[in-house]
Amino acid sequence: MTNEPIRVVIWGENRHEQVESSVAERYPDGMHGAIAKGVGEWLGEKATITTHTLDEPEHGLTADVLAETDVLVWWGHAAHHEVDDEIVERVHRHVLAGMGLVVLHSGHWSKIFVKLMGTTCTLRWRSQHDRELVWTVNPQHPIARGIPNPIVIPEQEMYGEYFDVPTPDELVFISGFTGGEVFRSGMTYRRGFGRIFYFSPGDQDFPVYHHPDVNHVIANGIEWARPDRERETPVLLRYETDDFFNGHGYQGAFER
Repeated sequence: MTNEPIRVVIWGENRHEQVESSVAERYPDGMHGAIAKGVGEWLGEKATITTHTLDEPEHGLTADVLAETDVLVWWGHAAHHEVDDEIVERVHRHVLAGMGLVVLHSGHWSKIFVKLMGTTCTLRWRSQHDRELVWTVNPQHPIARGIPNPIVIPEQEMYGEYFDVPTPDELVFISGFTGGEVFRSGMTYRRGFGRIFYFSPGDQDFPVYHHPDVNHVIANGIEWARPDRERETPVLLRYETDDFFNGHGYQGAFER
């Protein structure tokens, strides 16, 4: 593992902050700015953090930016459909090649998360000032390191089961809500060479990204998702009998 700082990009849709005064008051630097600040307080010199938003050219996710990103953190909600399919394909390729991805809250319905999961990623929800208790169910997992059990979030949107995602590689957190609902709120996946962490707390209508424990989980997720090898896309290669090292004859699907 390299000792170089983790290169983190916080990507935010940044639409609610532009059109809803209450959200702008709650997050004057944008939700992406609040996440960057909160995560930065936990990671310190272990990371360099930049932010990009939907309305930038190429949504800020140019080929050069992604090539220099170890972990991409994604928050979107009202404008999933506006994310260009070409950019989704670009992010997808980088995840398969080893870039880490942390998907937050309503990012469950982002094009990139749905593409990586291969399911509808639908769930049940209610936005009525619920209290959320985030319970650790895998205390030995690195993402749970230093996290209180439970995290108490006084006001939050309810996300509940059934959540239509594949069975996770690891379930780290489950949440309970005022109405009795439960939700798999912290899960990990691996796709190709990339690591993915989904974490649900964080709606625009509540100050969840000012909650230090929530930001601590995201920071831990970033550290966990950091790639531990040089980025490369898995490729299809043909081998001769007893030739263990020098595959040839084909290129990978993304290069064809």
